[in-house]
Amino acid sequence: MLFTQASIFAISAGITLGIQLIGFAFAYALQTEVFYDVLGGLNYIALAIFTGCVSPNFGARSIISTTLFVFSRTWLLLFLAWRAHERKGDARFDDVKNKFGLFLVYWIVQAFWVFLISMPMIFINSSSVDDGLEPYDYVLAAGFAFGIIIEILADVQKALWVGNNRPGGFCSIGVWKYSRHPNYFGEILQWWCSWLFAYGSPGNRVLWWFCIVSPIFTMHILVNIAGTGLTNAEGKNLKRYYENFSNTYSEYRANTSILIPMIGYKFVPVWLKRTIFLDLERYEYKPSDKQE
Repeated sequence: MLFTQASIFAISAGITLGIQLIGFAFAYALQTEVFYDVLGGLNYIALAIFTGCVSPNFGARSIISTTLFVFSRTWLLLFLAWRAHERKGDARFDDVKNKFGLFLVYWIVQAFWVFLISMPMIFINSSSVDDGLEPYDYVLAAGFAFGIIIEILADVQKALWVGNNRPGGFCSIGVWKYSRHPNYFGEILQWWCSWLFAYGSPGNRVLWWFCIVSPIFTMHILVNIAGTGLTNAEGKNLKRYYENFSNTYSEYRANTSILIPMIGYKFVPVWLKRTIFLDLERYEYKPSDKQE
């Protein structure tokens, strides 16, 4: 065996750090952010290619996992590149790209995100034996695929809505009728399914448990980190909706789940909304926000 599971993980980490540091060097020298999302997406694909090529046993589980992974990350790469082109850049970096240390932090964070998200796929491809698939594996693979489809639908439908001059003031078409943030739901669902799908690979159980950082880190970024995900979309940033579409948006919000696409959300008890549905109080638009 040319590569052990540990060595494949280590080389994957090195590939990721190398891609991101080289990207940072060029981006800082040229004072541009155009490489950021592109190299993030290409990094995912590079890890899929590397781990697939050196896999000790590239069986059915590896094929399914890698195919779904590449499809998911290719869509993300294409969508982010298109969005950056449409927006003529990325405002996140306006006050960052001229600061060496801070700009470097952004690239290091992307390296962590790419590697951590990729860990279940790397775990599967680095396992020495393929024991075949169990019935629950097909359910998890379907869940992974469903997450990808939901995310693609959400991105495309919102892009079309924006291109149609934002009718109604806020997006409530398609899957957005059933979830206020279906794109984030799709992203989160993918990596929980990916991690659980990796359970069937007979690799190091401790390492498999460590791979849970993939879905947890994704959820943390999208649910808790300021400037991203729900924290960026909700709270004080709802001001424009309440000022311009107060009645219609309030009704939409009361009837629509924050993440999980569903019907009948208005009948869900508040304590459930505040717990398993993650519709947390800090995401509410409070009167004090009007002063900010």
